[in-house]
Amino acid sequence: MLADVGLVGLPNAGKSTLIRALSAARPKVADYPFTTLFPYLGVVRVSLFRSFVIADLPGLIEGAAEGAGLGIRFLKHVARTRLLWHVVDLLPMDESDPVHDIRVIAQELEKYDADLIAKERWLVFNKSDLLSPEDTKKIVRTIVRKLKWKGPYFLISGLKKQGTQELIYATMDRLFPSTQDDDGARSNKSTY
Repeated sequence: MLADVGLVGLPNAGKSTLIRALSAARPKVADYPFTTLFPYLGVVRVSLFRSFVIADLPGLIEGAAEGAGLGIRFLKHVARTRLLWHVVDLLPMDESDPVHDIRVIAQELEKYDADLIAKERWLVFNKSDLLSPEDTKKIVRTIVRKLKWKGPYFLISGLKKQGTQELIYATMDRLFPSTQDDDGARSNKSTY
């Protein structure tokens, strides 16, 4: 099975927590890096007949494209997805700069495959429950401005499932564009 969405990000960004919150997949979750040692697939059910598959991939680190960490073994899985959710820890344990962390992942994707950086990637700012709403919005605005980010971004808490419904519905609409039927039900226009 191929995943529609690949989760990328540094170790401990909350990728495994997010896939656990959205699907029946149960990857290991812990407060130390590299708890995910191989990809996990999870089916996200949006409604009775609508779903998509996400892949929780082991955390990438600087040098992953050259084999550092679990690196190159799993970057090939990222290349086979249709959309990337770049999960960003708003409050990294190592107190690193999220802007730097985002750029590290982007560089590793590009080093591995120049076409990979062109793949659609959404920023998913995680762990918003650890900060006040005002601080969270201020941090996200600063990150987006510094990166000159033009793509979609979402503010969530995987642990508390805050903001995840908006992310799910936006993803479903992006992967499988739909229209409104006369009775108000959503129908899938996409055909395979």
